[in-house]
Amino acid sequence: MSGSNFIHGIVLVGAMVVLGHADTTLEKAIGFVAVLLGAGNAAGGYVVTERMLEMFRSSRDGGKA
Repeated sequence: MSGSNFIHGIVLVGAMVVLGHADTTLEKAIGFVAVLLGAGNAAGGYVVTERMLEMFRSSRDGGKA
């Protein structure tokens, strides 16, 4: 999962670079949407990873690993 989170982070950085080089309003709008979706994708990856790790926690110790 950490590999896919890394890829999502690279996509987010690429979207920010594209947004930084945007000149027209359309380019800025597309860049903003790309950054927004990339950030959501990266954050969602961490949420999914946390949920997967929670599945493997022992119920004997109160769910704390």
